[in-house]
Amino acid sequence: QVHLVESGGGSVQAGGSLRLSCAAYGYTYSSYCMGWFRQAPGKEREGVAAITSYGITTYADSVKGRFTLSKDRAKNTLYLNSLKPEDTGMYYCAAREEQGPLCSLQQSDYKYWGQGTQVTVSS
Repeated sequence: QVHLVESGGGSVQAGGSLRLSCAAYGYTYSSYCMGWFRQAPGKEREGVAAITSYGITTYADSVKGRFTLSKDRAKNTLYLNSLKPEDTGMYYCAAREEQGPLCSLQQSDYKYWGQGTQVTVSS
């Protein structure tokens, strides 16, 4: 059973930065996707960024140029820069077996999920 553990998050003013990390345990896949999703109050969960086992990244248009996702073995780190109030939400780490050259940002494609970590950006 794959277990994902997130860390980081917190509260910051607009324009500030945060770092989120996700460690994966119990992986049996030879290649995998790891992604980050977020959910704001009253809104649906949306994909933010994803990374393949080879380090190829995919970003949502809303975070391109501001967020950076990197990985080191079974751990990935999401750097959130130039944060905006609309970035506020619960951020979730997710994982799935890799099935193509890119990892999708569709939550339905992901099998394993972390508990989430809160990011709050004040104006």
